[in-house]
Amino acid sequence: MEQIATLLELKAENPFKIRAYTNAARSIETWGGNVADLRDEATLSSIPGVGKGIGSVIRELAETGSSTFFEALRREFPLDILELFTLPGLGAKKIKALYEKLHVSSIAQLKEACEADRVAELPGFGKTTQEKLCQAIADRVKHSGIFRLGQIASEAETLQDDLRALDEALHVCIAGSYRRRREIVRDLDFIVATNAPDVVSKFFAEHPQVESVLVQGATKSSVRLRSGIQCDLRVITPAEYPFALNYFTGSKEHNVVLRNRALQRGWTLNEYRMAPAPPDPATKKKRPLAAEIPEINDETELYRSLGLDYIAPELRENRGEFEAAAAGRLPRLLEKENLRGTFHCHTTASDGRNSLAEMACAAEELGLQYIGIADHSRSAIQARGLDEARLRTQMAAIRGWNKERTGIRIFSGVECDILRDGSLDFPDELLAELDFVVASVHSAFSLGEADMTKRIIRAISNPYVTFLAHPTGRLLLRREPYAVDIPAIIEAAAGTGTWIEINAAPKRLDLDWRWWPFAKEKGVKCVINPDAHAVDRLQELWFGVGVARKGWLTKEDVVNCLPVGKIERELERKRVAANL
Repeated sequence: MEQIATLLELKAENPFKIRAYTNAARSIETWGGNVADLRDEATLSSIPGVGKGIGSVIRELAETGSSTFFEALRREFPLDILELFTLPGLGAKKIKALYEKLHVSSIAQLKEACEADRVAELPGFGKTTQEKLCQAIADRVKHSGIFRLGQIASEAETLQDDLRALDEALHVCIAGSYRRRREIVRDLDFIVATNAPDVVSKFFAEHPQVESVLVQGATKSSVRLRSGIQCDLRVITPAEYPFALNYFTGSKEHNVVLRNRALQRGWTLNEYRMAPAPPDPATKKKRPLAAEIPEINDETELYRSLGLDYIAPELRENRGEFEAAAAGRLPRLLEKENLRGTFHCHTTASDGRNSLAEMACAAEELGLQYIGIADHSRSAIQARGLDEARLRTQMAAIRGWNKERTGIRIFSGVECDILRDGSLDFPDELLAELDFVVASVHSAFSLGEADMTKRIIRAISNPYVTFLAHPTGRLLLRREPYAVDIPAIIEAAAGTGTWIEINAAPKRLDLDWRWWPFAKEKGVKCVINPDAHAVDRLQELWFGVGVARKGWLTKEDVVNCLPVGKIERELERKRVAANL
């Protein structure tokens, strides 16, 4: 469905037809039934956004595994042309021009055309666009073989759940950077404790998620999953499990310190066991044992044996966790169950795919007490941003919902563009009528650091701005952060009482976890939002919790852990302070 929509764009088809296929793809994605059920006309008609025409395409796909409509569209274009859509800055209009004027139908051909200076000569492109395309192609090569956490999370969790369902698997966990909730993952490490290694290894290699088997051995197997990521399985005994899990979780820097602490006690620590250390290579003498090695059944006991409180996987980066663990000062990190609500969600009023009611009901089903709706403001033309009249219509609808219903509370907001000079897209008089205001940069990314910093600080100094969204504008593996002085932004947010967002969308995860200890020290409050454009994206709050935990944040540091009664007062705090 998505590829049909893309090919229709290339053909410059009716925009409503294109959007219909895009919406159908989203509906199928969130539907949750079985492929076989899509052969039934009644089932198809019950899926939102699937009419008779699109339904016949889906039914043919379900029945035969192919689509005559899709194949006919596909034959109109070269095989590799769809990969051009993966480059930032290239939409259907530009790709169509490249294809028709320069016969460019792949990234390799685009690279050649850029290097020959032919792209810059096309109307609507120019030197700057050509340079950006060259950079995008270079970034694609640089990032080959690495994945965003959100890209592979569903596959990883499915495989983990299926391994855990095996009777022969006694303990199962994904280790590595995935367990530490790094935003970028190169591979997946599965650690399984079992007394039947052959059964587990065979199950792993034959799993439906596996595209190809690279290595299959008695204790280690490597496969490539359908997403393209390499996945390694290490099969160990139950006694070895805590050591293997700890070692393969990492990070390398964390492991070095841990091994050194063991050596100081006369022990050696590796991926399979803790044992008396070999003689000191410098003196050839046996190392004195500080104590007998205790029995270790899990990671908590492993850390305790080394004089440390248990260190959560997210903190294992050798960034102060050892000092805090030794002194009993590790924070009680945020848990996903602590979240009581969220903000920065979109509806069909702008570029969202679900209605106000659908977003609210989905948030309530997740157990949230409140949701903040923040559709785009008028300058976001590409996102069908709201003008004043449409925003007021939405505000009235939200007031009506809250008056008529006793369940989830909806807060009325807007994602207000920060203009080039730091002013906001709407006047203060209108912003004052909202429950909250999200300030975001969506344009002029190429400003210098000083100007961008000044621009953002001016915006968040406005008393009606509640929080700053995706503060660096990055798109992981696609677009670098714009130049901005983050410490200065954090200092300004602390001074104005502005919250800073962790944008939980896996493509962003912004503000980066590395900045949160500093922000916490300055007293800046965090708000975790999914930037959800559809009901299924609300669940991406999970990724935001991972960022918060890596940033050493507790539920006291995250404002949307407050219950609905207290969050109402918190939303007013900045405005009241500004008027004193």
